[in-house]
Amino acid sequence: MRFSRYGGPEVLEVVDVPRPAAGAGQVVVAVVAAALNPGEIGIREGVFAELWPATFPEGQGNDFAGTVAEVGAGVTGSAVGDEVLGFSPRRAQAEFVVVDADRLAAKPAGLGWEAAASIAGAGATAWAAVEAVRPRAGETVVVSAAAGGVGVFAAQLAGLRGARVIGTAGDGNADFLRSIGVEPVRYGDGLAERLRALAPEGVDAFVDTFGSGNVDVAIALGVRPARVNTTADGRAVQRYGVRSQAQEQADEPAIWRRLAELVAAGDVVVPIASSHPMDEVVQAYRELAGRHVTGKRVLRIR
Repeated sequence: MRFSRYGGPEVLEVVDVPRPAAGAGQVVVAVVAAALNPGEIGIREGVFAELWPATFPEGQGNDFAGTVAEVGAGVTGSAVGDEVLGFSPRRAQAEFVVVDADRLAAKPAGLGWEAAASIAGAGATAWAAVEAVRPRAGETVVVSAAAGGVGVFAAQLAGLRGARVIGTAGDGNADFLRSIGVEPVRYGDGLAERLRALAPEGVDAFVDTFGSGNVDVAIALGVRPARVNTTADGRAVQRYGVRSQAQEQADEPAIWRRLAELVAAGDVVVPIASSHPMDEVVQAYRELAGRHVTGKRVLRIR
């Protein structure tokens, strides 16, 4: 998948390129599934051009899962046929990706490909966000967009720590959230009042995965900035001094392995909203841009 100029999803195109070869210490992975993430939209549109400029023609996609197709010299921990998952910035949406061998995690046998492809991106982002606010047993934690790609991980990870988790979502996702042990609350105007009614003794921590004023709500509820983490609102970080831990702070195969084990064991549920072939990528990103989705959208490469 490549794009040669900034723009909407229509600038994306599937092109033929030479298959990458494994150098020393590297492996080539035959990608089975690659995740779609909202941040990729901003990169493609040029929103983050100053921070993360594109080098045209630019690749796309970060988190993936697949099988090892080739190993380079000196690689001892991977073998052809191994099922793995990983993170390869702006290269993952492809039939083959070359990565350093130590930048992969094993995919448990019971873990589906689409869910595995979501671990090193959305899963790791949620892991870092929850770690940042450190919920404890008996505390009340709010997670915004709790049915979304990052939020669904964060809500369940907070719950595994013994916290009471309240998740903001649309009414259509209320039953799903209840099914994973999260108390739903409708997002939008009046959210602070609804949260006060649900948690009259107060909210201890807040994980914002959506932006749109959620950090303002957290501060209004009296949550200390040190226990608020946002992955979507840089201005709130500057305004309030809240935390902003995300994928970069959990960019470790050991963390990905732990997340994969939790999902494979059924301790964390990863709903897959849709799975698309590569030639449906424009439609998939248009749907993702609407930001009303339960779980993850992925590309199924093979």
